[in-house]
Amino acid sequence: MNEQEAVYLSEDGLRKLQEELGLLKSEHRREIAARLEYAKSLGDLSENAEYQEAKEEQFSNERRIAEIEDLLRRSRTLPRPGKIRTNVAVGATVLMAKEGGTEECWYHVVSSEEASPAEHKISMQSPLGQAVLGKKKGETVMVFTPRGPMKYRIIDIS
Repeated sequence: MNEQEAVYLSEDGLRKLQEELGLLKSEHRREIAARLEYAKSLGDLSENAEYQEAKEEQFSNERRIAEIEDLLRRSRTLPRPGKIRTNVAVGATVLMAKEGGTEECWYHVVSSEEASPAEHKISMQSPLGQAVLGKKKGETVMVFTPRGPMKYRIIDIS
């Protein structure tokens, strides 16, 4: 497996995917099977909207199961927070401020599968994530956004 195929997940992200997979394989499959059986009992399947809906849901559920299984197969667990870091890497938490500004903000650099801007989790593939990877405390990075270029100063890395 090369590094491009690897998916980097925190322990929490890995646990959440495993829980979702368990739910999809057990409860969701049972619920869908019950809906399919009920819809079949209604008769003609060619014009049975309830049956078609259940089949679409079954397809969607199985697709998500395959997607999660693939992610888990390619996953690499990130080191726990608290490790002393000198450079920004996936799994690092970075304190930054816009150049010229006083407001500081923490960002956790994660894989695209775990990214959540509302939780300050930025993808390593995002413009900001790509700009900070490999950088050190005190460095300034340029990020190209739809609103134009922005500069950020890296204040701390943990």
